[in-house]
Amino acid sequence: MTEALDLLKWALLATGSAFALIGGVGLVRFPNFYARIHAVGVTDTLGAGLILLACGIEAGWTLLAAKLVTVWAFIYLTGPAATHALAKAAYATGLKVEEGQEKPRDVIPV
Repeated sequence: MTEALDLLKWALLATGSAFALIGGVGLVRFPNFYARIHAVGVTDTLGAGLILLACGIEAGWTLLAAKLVTVWAFIYLTGPAATHALAKAAYATGLKVEEGQEKPRDVIPV
């Protein structure tokens, strides 16, 4: 049973790291601001969640696991909200999508 849990932990760590790495590559390789924040916004939440899940399995049913769940909830709630706020602020200040790409929808002012 412990070998199966070790295998699961390593698989979760590898998958989470791969998502984080792909997001980093997307941050460097994509052509404009909107595509870059999309790449990072999608992959950072899932990558961090998988890594924290692996750490939670390692911790077992302890106070540390409860803290990891709290950290995961914070990342899950604030990551997409921060990405959305960045995109909305960039669009409101006039940062346009490069020509030949689809125009983003109008943003309703707050």
